[in-house]
Amino acid sequence: MAQTLLMPSFWNTVVFALKVFGPLVKVLRLVDTEKKPPMGFIYEAMDRAKECIASSFDHKEEKYNEIFEIIDKRWDVQLHRPLYAAAHFLNPEFFYPKALEVQKDHEVMNGFYECLQRLVSDVTVQDLITNEMSIYMKAESLFGKSVAIRQRNTRAPVDWWASYGSKTPNLQTYAINILSLTCSSSGCERNWSVFEHVCI
Repeated sequence: MAQTLLMPSFWNTVVFALKVFGPLVKVLRLVDTEKKPPMGFIYEAMDRAKECIASSFDHKEEKYNEIFEIIDKRWDVQLHRPLYAAAHFLNPEFFYPKALEVQKDHEVMNGFYECLQRLVSDVTVQDLITNEMSIYMKAESLFGKSVAIRQRNTRAPVDWWASYGSKTPNLQTYAINILSLTCSSSGCERNWSVFEHVCI
């Protein structure tokens, strides 16, 4: 054991593992949090995790290419869903700083509209939501108030929409429904574990 711990190759492997898994553990902690619904943060968190991994290897692709293939394979199979893209679009913390960029991102916008078609069956309500989108995108009405602007990064997206989305009631309801969703069953599993110890 002492011989292994004194080997430089062992510590190089540990450093490599920390560079790769550190950012990914942050994403897992975000998913598992109970402080605020994480739905609106997953899409951006995965992008930031990959950027963090790339920068820790000085953007030398040959060092992390294989890691990205594994991450992308898992992301594409389990997490790369329109729901996360729609939640990203509806999160004011990420939408407003890059509004034009987000609107031109086909993946994000496609996710938004796919979710709209799946989650809102009434075509009349779909049309109302799309009509109200311009108020959100241009930060008009309450969305443009200084207090709403200040709280884009400090309030949970669900609370923000509940407070400032009254001019867009259909979009507000749609946004709150999406951003309130959970990304993990771990909260339920913790409850089940507690219930197992309850005596009747």
